[in-house]
Amino acid sequence: MKKNRVSKTFQEINEKIRQGKAVVVTAEEMIDVVARHGDVEAARKVDVVTTGTFSPMCSSGAFLNFGHTSPRIRASKVWLNDVPAYGGVAAVDCYLGVTEVVEEDPLNSVYPGEFNYGGGHVLQDLVAGNVIRLRAEGYGTDCYPARRHERNITLQDLRDAILFNPRNAYQNYNCAVNVSDKTIYTYMGMLRPRMANANYATSAQLSPLFNDPYYKTIGIGTRIFLGGAQGFVAWPGTQHNPNARRGKNGIPREGAGTIATIGNLKEMSPEWLTGASILGYGVSLYVGIGIPIPVLNEEMARFTAVKDEDIFTQVFDYSMDYPKGVVKSLGEVSYGELRSGTIMLNGQKVSTAPLSSYFKAREIANILKEWIEKGDFLLGEPQQGLPSVSD
Repeated sequence: MKKNRVSKTFQEINEKIRQGKAVVVTAEEMIDVVARHGDVEAARKVDVVTTGTFSPMCSSGAFLNFGHTSPRIRASKVWLNDVPAYGGVAAVDCYLGVTEVVEEDPLNSVYPGEFNYGGGHVLQDLVAGNVIRLRAEGYGTDCYPARRHERNITLQDLRDAILFNPRNAYQNYNCAVNVSDKTIYTYMGMLRPRMANANYATSAQLSPLFNDPYYKTIGIGTRIFLGGAQGFVAWPGTQHNPNARRGKNGIPREGAGTIATIGNLKEMSPEWLTGASILGYGVSLYVGIGIPIPVLNEEMARFTAVKDEDIFTQVFDYSMDYPKGVVKSLGEVSYGELRSGTIMLNGQKVSTAPLSSYFKAREIANILKEWIEKGDFLLGEPQQGLPSVSD
């Protein structure tokens, strides 16, 4: 194995950040740096590469503690603005999932359902400082005699508010089409019949896990941009699958790694936690995530210079194959093609559109770059790596 010609540590890079001497570029900028100087010289020049993504992330939510009431209640059922939260945690703790829909929503009985409000919108309202109606019910015990409690609250009234997302920042994702003769409504958006459009997700060359495909610098304890504040990688995300098919550049050609994330909801912003209504499907939450990648060696320099044209994903039919659990790719396309606005699929020209915002992803990468350059954000060295291909 060839010995790295450049070798840095987290500690060395953090010391440069403290001294205001660290060289920080975004993942977009790193592409040009490596093209001009090569990966070895780029590794010498650059200390940190910042990434970003802003996309619906359904496996998200928050643990909320609303404090003991008088008389005390064991809140077995909890609602926030009439959106049910899970009360089976402790007396006044609950978990609010972003895909929970407000009670009495007609759902898809009026098709396609509009899904105007749900858990993701509640979290957006909370971080925006809006007043939320809390309602709790209990069955009554000797120590918790109250059976009902109701009051208005704001985020600051909550004793604790912890954003905890079991699965975020998917490393690659499907491109979705509809081969049937009718319009369908999916979590990938509205898909018109006969492959009239194709929807995709991820910010490609800016996306965090594309820039560290083997999770060499990202793991449990990595400090990240989360919802406009500093958060952390808490664990491998649910459905984390490092053994997906990969190209020669190490980039998965299908869904692969994920991360679980955690942070203080009270520090976050509605600009980076935004409720989503997905026509005919349900509700979700747009989550802003940015991860700094330390350039420890020339291998990391090379990884962080990945381009849209070198990242590929699979196209799946969401009208018949996907609902039935049939894994059959209709073709493979690059994110360069997807971001161009059209792809060629089986000889047919298909219009494309993203669910994630590349503009917002770029903004996150630049905010994170600014934080690091100012010395306001130090790298968090992972205490344990994410499961990788060799594990």
